[in-house]
Amino acid sequence: MPNLSVKSIGSRMSELFPGLLLALTVATAAKFLSEHYGAPVMLFALLIGMAFNFLALDSRTKPGIDFASRTLLRTGIVLLGTRITFGDIASIGLTSFLTVIALIGLTIGSGFVCARLFNRGWRFALLTGGSVAICGASAALAIASVIPHNDKTERNLLFTVVSVTTLSTIAMIFYPIIFQLIGLSDSQNGFLIGATIHDVAQVVGAGYSISTKAGDVATIVKLLRVSMLPVVLIAIVFTMASAQGSGSKVRLPLFVIGFAALTAANSVGLFPGPVAAGAVSLSSWLLVVAISALGVKTNMKAMLELGWRHVAVVVVETLLLLALAFAALKTGLLL
Repeated sequence: MPNLSVKSIGSRMSELFPGLLLALTVATAAKFLSEHYGAPVMLFALLIGMAFNFLALDSRTKPGIDFASRTLLRTGIVLLGTRITFGDIASIGLTSFLTVIALIGLTIGSGFVCARLFNRGWRFALLTGGSVAICGASAALAIASVIPHNDKTERNLLFTVVSVTTLSTIAMIFYPIIFQLIGLSDSQNGFLIGATIHDVAQVVGAGYSISTKAGDVATIVKLLRVSMLPVVLIAIVFTMASAQGSGSKVRLPLFVIGFAALTAANSVGLFPGPVAAGAVSLSSWLLVVAISALGVKTNMKAMLELGWRHVAVVVVETLLLLALAFAALKTGLLL
């Protein structure tokens, strides 16, 4: 029996190897280009992956590509939990905490309004609203894993990742300039950057381009948004179960439970610093490999057929989040 088991594992690894090697190669190239040219690694991974779309249905690479885009994706999301501690969240204060929660809820809600205005579906509304509200590409990937799929899900997911990553890069460049021209304090700059830019890397870049204090505040606020990811995923799962009828069983995906468990463990100091840092680094790599695999599965022609309404939804959500965060600051209750 053990020999059969080892043989079975070896056979499975042989089946997955070509597709995994392709995704890892694309991810490595994306990392190299990102580090040398300063552009978002996720965007590079998607664009390079798309160039290999002709291998998406090849019987030799398809199993590994599918494995990378599902299993490695969920593993990467679980490991994101080692980035956050409850102490970080508590450090921003109750008023700021409640404000960030309200911004998340209002932004996700705005996704449904925008989708209705521009004649888009509810799945797209949830993907874009959640990614803008929480943590960009990572949130889009996680939300796509818990909602019912249809023939447009992967296309909408890839569009969302591309759009929020692009908008994050634009925001990283222009938000610090705009906020400083307005005459905000470092703490206020940090709060606005952490509360409004989609991806973690761009938040860090924008915050510390102003000052150390602005960067620290921005990072903590952003991590608070990231920590709400499992809460939002659980809410989605319960809502889906409720929509299917009172007799439906609620089954939380294991990766959601894993994310929450690692966050709790990290908060009580179970992970030494090097271990937590290593897990965060591995998470980053796994998510880039998963995005690379999704890029391979993406047909550029199908993406171009989405039209301006898809773009309008994400842009409006982004601008609304910025307006709401700025309004919260102008009340005088924050920072």
